[in-house]
Amino acid sequence: MSEVSAWFRKKISRRGLLWGGLAAAGGSAIAGTAAGQSVHSGHATTSAAGAEPPQAHLAAHGSMITVGDVDNERNGFDPSRMVTDWETGSVSTLPDGRILRTFEIEAVDKEIEIAPGIMFPAWTYNGRVPGPALRATEGEHLRMVFRNSGSHPHSMHFHGIHAARVDGVPGAGLIDPGEEFVYEFDARPFGCHLYHCHALPLKRHIHKGMYGLFVIDPDPARHPELADVARSRLLGTPENAEWQEFAMVMNGFDTNFDNGNEVYAVNTVAHAYMKRPIRIVRNRPVRIYLANVVEFDPINSFHLHANFFDYFEQGTTLTPTLRTVDLITQVQAQRGILEFTYKDHETGLYMFHPHQSEFTELGWTGMFDVVEAVA
Repeated sequence: MSEVSAWFRKKISRRGLLWGGLAAAGGSAIAGTAAGQSVHSGHATTSAAGAEPPQAHLAAHGSMITVGDVDNERNGFDPSRMVTDWETGSVSTLPDGRILRTFEIEAVDKEIEIAPGIMFPAWTYNGRVPGPALRATEGEHLRMVFRNSGSHPHSMHFHGIHAARVDGVPGAGLIDPGEEFVYEFDARPFGCHLYHCHALPLKRHIHKGMYGLFVIDPDPARHPELADVARSRLLGTPENAEWQEFAMVMNGFDTNFDNGNEVYAVNTVAHAYMKRPIRIVRNRPVRIYLANVVEFDPINSFHLHANFFDYFEQGTTLTPTLRTVDLITQVQAQRGILEFTYKDHETGLYMFHPHQSEFTELGWTGMFDVVEAVA
C-alpha cells in the first residue's frame, strides 16, 4: 500500500469518517451546535422519555451531539419506547398444567437510520435493532418460532440452559432463507440474558444487528427465602409495578465496514436519550437490564453520574454481586441488572454514559430526567 493510499484509508476510516465526509454527504452527522440551537424537532412523546426539556444541557455537554432527528417511523422503532417495550409472547397451558409461552420472530433485512442522515444496512429480528426484548418466567416452557425472511442463513442462539438440538448453531437451528425452525426449552435460569444469531461469520451477523435481550423473571415460589425480592422482578406483580424498569442494549455500528465502529449507542440511535431524556419519578426505584453487544471493541462500560447502584452480574442472583458502585464494565455478551434510586436527590437531569470517552462523543450517552411525579 502506498503512503498516499494509507493516508487516505486512515482519513476515511473509523472516527475520521464521521467527523469529515458524512457531515457533508449525509446532511447531518455528529457535529457541534451553537448554544441554544434546537437539535430536534420537538415532537412530544408519551413514552418513558418525557416532554422535551430545555436544551441547555446539550450545549453544556460541549455541543458534541448529532444534529437533527432520526425518522423513528421509517425505522419502525423508537428508542424512547424501546426502553419499556417488553415482548411477552402469547400464553397457553400445556396438558401437564405448565405455562407455554410462544414467541414469533422473523429475520428481515432492513435499512435503518442510526444517526440523523446515516443509514445502515441491518439484519434484524422483527424489523428492529436490537430485536424484541423477550420476557418470560422461570419454569415456563418456551416455544420460539423463528422464520428466516432475510437474504442469508440465520439462527437464534439463546444464552440459557437448553438441549444441543436447539442451540442455534449449524445443524441445530441454523436455517436458510425461506425456512422455519422452532426452538423449545424450559425457561432457566432466571436472569438477564441475551439471544443472537450464531451463523458464520459471527462478527458480521452480530454487528449487523441480530441480537436482543432475553429476560427470565424469577418464580417467587422457587425462592421462598427471598420471595419478596423475586416478586419485585416478576413482571405483572404489584411489587414489580413499583419499579421503573428499562431495557438497554449497548451497541455500535461500523458504517464503512473496516472492522471499526463509527457510531455507538444504547438501543441503536446515537444520542437518542440526550435529546429525549428518560423520565424517572424521583421516589420510585429504578432497575436497568443492561447488555453489551458491541463488536470490534473489547470492552464497554456504564457509568451513572451523581449516584451509585447495586449490580447483579448476569441477573442470576437475588442479592447483588456488587454493591454501591457507579461504574461497571462488560465484554461482548456480558450483561447484568442495575438497581438504584434518586429518592434523596434533587430533581433534574442526570447523565449516564460509558467511561470510554470516545464512545460517549460518538453517540453513546444519555440523560435521566428526574421529576417529582409524571403529570
